[in-house]
Amino acid sequence: MAALATSMAAKAEGDDSLRLYHLQQVEVTATRATQNTPVAYADIDREALTRNSYGVDVPSLLALTPSMIATNETGIGIGGTSMRLRGTDATRLNVTINGVAMNNPDSHAMYWYDTPDLISAVGSVQVQRGAGVSTNGTGAFGGAISMTTAPLSTAFEGNASLSYGSYNTQKQAVGISSGLLGGHWAVDARLTHIASDGYIDRGATDLTSYLVQGAYYNGNTVVKLLSFGGKAKTYLTYNGVTKEDMALYGRRYHDSGQYTTSDGPFTLADGTKVAYHDDETDNYLQLNNQLLITHRLNTNWVLNATAFYTYGYGFYKQYKDDATLLEYGLTEDASMEADLIREKLMRNHMGGVQGTAAYTSERLDLSMGGSWSYYTCPHWGELDWVDGFVSEEIGARWYDNDVEKQDANLFVRASWQASKQLRLFADLQYRYVHYKAWGVNDNYDWTASAMQPIDVDERYHFFNPRAGLQWQASARSALFLSAAIANKEPTRGDFTDRYRFAEADSYPSSERLYDLEIGYTYTAPRLTAGINLYYMWYKDQLVKTGQINDSYDALNINVPDSYRRGIELSLAWRTTDWLTLSGNATFSQNRIEHYVDKVVDYALEGDVAGAYDYLTTEMGTTTISYSPEVMASWSLDFHRGGFAAVLSGRYVGEQYFTNFENDAMRLDSYTVSDLDLSYTFRTKAAKRVRFGITIYNLFDARYESNGYGWSEAYEGERTDHAYYFPQAPIHALANVTVNF
Repeated sequence: MAALATSMAAKAEGDDSLRLYHLQQVEVTATRATQNTPVAYADIDREALTRNSYGVDVPSLLALTPSMIATNETGIGIGGTSMRLRGTDATRLNVTINGVAMNNPDSHAMYWYDTPDLISAVGSVQVQRGAGVSTNGTGAFGGAISMTTAPLSTAFEGNASLSYGSYNTQKQAVGISSGLLGGHWAVDARLTHIASDGYIDRGATDLTSYLVQGAYYNGNTVVKLLSFGGKAKTYLTYNGVTKEDMALYGRRYHDSGQYTTSDGPFTLADGTKVAYHDDETDNYLQLNNQLLITHRLNTNWVLNATAFYTYGYGFYKQYKDDATLLEYGLTEDASMEADLIREKLMRNHMGGVQGTAAYTSERLDLSMGGSWSYYTCPHWGELDWVDGFVSEEIGARWYDNDVEKQDANLFVRASWQASKQLRLFADLQYRYVHYKAWGVNDNYDWTASAMQPIDVDERYHFFNPRAGLQWQASARSALFLSAAIANKEPTRGDFTDRYRFAEADSYPSSERLYDLEIGYTYTAPRLTAGINLYYMWYKDQLVKTGQINDSYDALNINVPDSYRRGIELSLAWRTTDWLTLSGNATFSQNRIEHYVDKVVDYALEGDVAGAYDYLTTEMGTTTISYSPEVMASWSLDFHRGGFAAVLSGRYVGEQYFTNFENDAMRLDSYTVSDLDLSYTFRTKAAKRVRFGITIYNLFDARYESNGYGWSEAYEGERTDHAYYFPQAPIHALANVTVNF
């Protein structure tokens, strides 16, 4: 009888573990596409996540998915990383974790180093291209990245990982899972430290992250509380380097924090003695907290509810050589200059709730729900030191402004099996945005002899419909067709930084996307192939001018008519049980119609920035900036016993910084390859031990992944300015991971 009771208890515990695991798989479905959804998407499996979790940021992993480009400021894939999808920049790529929007509500960008080592904490990633499905937060205008944290383990386990490589790059991580305790409770925890000197001089990164999640399980209900985030300290490397300086000082040179001094330890080409401010750093703390409740009512209905709160505090310090003191309120003499160290600070809070109800039957999938969030963030500036001034004279804030934003949406989505071969899809979303910003900005308005005022109070009501169908032509062939309309509000910078290039008192417009997609997939036991055609037509698209603001954020301008159209090809062939070949390629056209290039001419009087006029050029149809016409990636995945070798590569065609198609401001095409080698085995004490090494830029390519530039004019003569972000030559990162 005792043996029977033990057996029954073990079976019950096993059933509970299995049920808990399956419940966690369905807890976040609102932002995901499935194989029955007429959307172009790619899923990243756990094996690929694990293989890339030894140091690099998420964009470097996603660079192998169709139409994706990863960029990096430090040259090694750690620190200031970002991405573009189909030529669309990061401010238009919606990012969610467990359905909670991660894009900064002000800038709309996702700053990956603010949540370090997400790869290790994530259980799955889906990249949607185009308008995608309804999501929370900033609208998806080129794609969406939907991530879920890894489900809690139902068995006791843990892992430890150490990495070390070129440029003093290192990572230490440890994680532990309690397993299912008493049939109801489970706890996971992870700590990580990532650091690197960077390829770029002084491009140091120091990141610390954590994840803690606990869950209570009872039958058909899971309540999960999780907190994740980290602390980041990075040297400012976002100012790039000119080709002339690369030729003089090498590809690792950049001048952030550089100042002239008679006893400086470094000498420039013209003999000037310089030194570097050793605290030219960006510092940020971000804490993300989520409470998720999943309840299965019956075999058809599942309910999800999430409450979330994110806290962020950050600042960066800059040394300014010969700064004009009038701009900092320290004098009324416009000619007075001094060296100084300044800080720009922000403190933000974002909280909200969201919920979904999902119904699934043999022929109908139905989901509905909504979300609401509130964001507040003061921005201000302080002076740490000014040459010739005592601390009591520099205590006041030199700018101060506040932001509030409410973002809410309601959606309903249905997928109906109309016949054996035909499935119909519809997705309707209403989104409301109220954005307010007030105070004074960090830009000095010379025409008004005062800091630039901010006074934004805008409300947006967006209706984002999507519809499509999927035709199952055979057991192996499927065709889909979809049409969508998406709308998006401008960013903070679109409102505040127009003084750099636009008419005084002009306002940016919201933008609208009409997205048409046609796709075909063929799936066999060893072969998967796909082709996707897209046409994305925009009304008032906000495109990059190539310019940046004082914080090196890209500036945008509305263009009335533009489009992105292309063809995406993908192939995965499992040639044998131990070798898989895969690849994808995108061929596209990205154009602005009837474009008029406008460059500020400082010799002409007018209304631009309240004082100047434009030098204009009729361009007709021109290429959209940062939009290569050809992109491709490939992978050879060899597995035999415990040994694995993965050779991957990517090609990116040439890109222009501006819409002027100026060869003086262009990124050349490049090809770069990586090789990952590993051996995995078991021991009596460990479930899994992996030794690995990744060789990045295997063939030692010299290339730049990103850059920026702008032109200005005087009496009709243009002057171009171009800056680049060089990437590291061949380098390596070794790793050992133990799972127990």
